[in-house]
Amino acid sequence: MTLQSELDSLLHSARVPGLSRDHHALLTALDLGSSGGKRFRPWLVTTVHAAFGGDQPDTVVDAVAAATELLHTAFVIHDDVIDNDDTRRGRPSVPGLFRSDATELASSPDDHDTYARAGAILAGDLALAAAIRAVATCGVDPVTTHRLLDLLDATLHASAAGELADVRLALGTAMPSADEAIAVTEHKTAVYSFVLPLQAGAVLAGADESAVRVLGEIGRCLGVAFQLHDDVMAMFGDPETTGKDSMGDLREGKRTPLMVHASQTAEWERIAPHLGDPDLTEAAAAGVREALAACGSRGYVEDLADGHLALAREHARTLDLERSLLDPLVAQAWHMAATTHDPAARVGAA
Repeated sequence: MTLQSELDSLLHSARVPGLSRDHHALLTALDLGSSGGKRFRPWLVTTVHAAFGGDQPDTVVDAVAAATELLHTAFVIHDDVIDNDDTRRGRPSVPGLFRSDATELASSPDDHDTYARAGAILAGDLALAAAIRAVATCGVDPVTTHRLLDLLDATLHASAAGELADVRLALGTAMPSADEAIAVTEHKTAVYSFVLPLQAGAVLAGADESAVRVLGEIGRCLGVAFQLHDDVMAMFGDPETTGKDSMGDLREGKRTPLMVHASQTAEWERIAPHLGDPDLTEAAAAGVREALAACGSRGYVEDLADGHLALAREHARTLDLERSLLDPLVAQAWHMAATTHDPAARVGAA
């Protein structure tokens, strides 16, 4: 079974007689939100399950792997609502899809906003519910099911708090501390993208709690390193390669570690006026990039990412997993960040 077919079976399991138009709109949005992507989180689940000698049936592992992707889908949809993003990686986001539908239903821009926001929130909720259902019905014994649900619950709370903190910091005028900026990175991204799939794969394989805790530390360090790398690429990378707007973080006023470091340097006077400017021009953004490089912020964040990778290696050595697990994971993480996923690939395929 492919990952996409597993996702489709989870998302298309219900019918709503009498409101078929609205239900179809939600399902169409979910198809958009769950298609494509790099499928990195499901790959982590299956890879760790195999690394720990797991013998769960493919159907079980595939269900849990699909749950991590559905969780990602839900978070991305809700994040696009929060950030008012109508596009994602060069195509309409789920809110953007509903906004285009709204033009046929109402003439007021405010009505378009209301419909786009409502449709996207509800679609994200359905993806989240499907993720929980996938774990709860994956077919393992009750003890393992509860362990998986505990991981999922902790992930939901951490990610929600991280998202809210990200919004709070972007709205405020004060710059967070370096520790607070890293905490947002950890809870908003690392917990659900790395910690959850690594630990879920180990739980499925019957690993003991000490090993699961170490994998959590590995995931935390890898996730922070990956996000720091992503922050740098989002600012300095080629949008054609990264698929991201190179001015997005600046326009949204994101208080990333790049900005936190820069705020403590003499170049901050050149950067500060453009942070949170919705009308930012490419010329102004180029000046910000030049200042971030000149004041050492880019190098600082790259070194910080390297430091978290080194910590991940230290944790991996305690389980004798540096070569067998960590090296392939790091290589695959950076490789998948720069390649396009084939939606027809099997759930466990790298």
